[in-house]
Amino acid sequence: MSSRRPIQRHGEQGFTLIETLVALALTGLVLSALATITAQWLPSWNHGIDRIQRSELVGIAMQRMAADLAAAEFVPAGGKAANGERPKPLFDGSAFSVTFVRTAIGPNVGPGLDVVRIGETSDHGRLVTVRSRALFTPLPPGSSLLEQVHTSDPVVLLTPPMRLSFAYAGPDRVFRDTWRDNDKLPSVIRLTVREAGSGRILSVSTATPVHVNAPAVPSDDEKGAQPPNDGKPNASQTQPKEL
Repeated sequence: MSSRRPIQRHGEQGFTLIETLVALALTGLVLSALATITAQWLPSWNHGIDRIQRSELVGIAMQRMAADLAAAEFVPAGGKAANGERPKPLFDGSAFSVTFVRTAIGPNVGPGLDVVRIGETSDHGRLVTVRSRALFTPLPPGSSLLEQVHTSDPVVLLTPPMRLSFAYAGPDRVFRDTWRDNDKLPSVIRLTVREAGSGRILSVSTATPVHVNAPAVPSDDEKGAQPPNDGKPNASQTQPKEL
């Protein structure tokens, strides 16, 4: 009888139990380290994304408000002024709100004028900047703007911690916090956005010129100051021009 030796095969041996346990322990350590790093990094990432999105929304809101203010119209509050006085436009500007008249815009809006108010209002115990509107109608003489004009269709533009303030300047370019009972609209309106907690001014703050700040036609006083035209040439027309 012949005895057969077992055939030895090399390279097919598997992991031992100890090696498997060590590999699992190392994998757990790596996953734990990745989870710790992700937990620390992910909130910062989300905070950065939220800040970028908030900055974009604030920038869009500022563009809309600047376009509204630039389109302000010189519209007298109650029509023609009495006693030969110059008409005053319907415009009320304070540090945290402004009310003015502009051409009506928006879906399903026909030709006409709107009274627009941009300013702070209370919403669930917090101050938010809202744009609201009302159809323009001439105010009775001596009536209060706040009592007669009731705006609707509010649109939230800025929320805490953002806070918007206004400043107004005439041709002298000197800014002031209020603009009321003036016979002209301001030439420039400055919009400043601050963080309510720190008071830091944000880079989205801007200033916009008002396209129309005086009546389109001369007042009665200005018309009376002009010399009557009786059909005869005046002195400047009769004098020959120098070559």
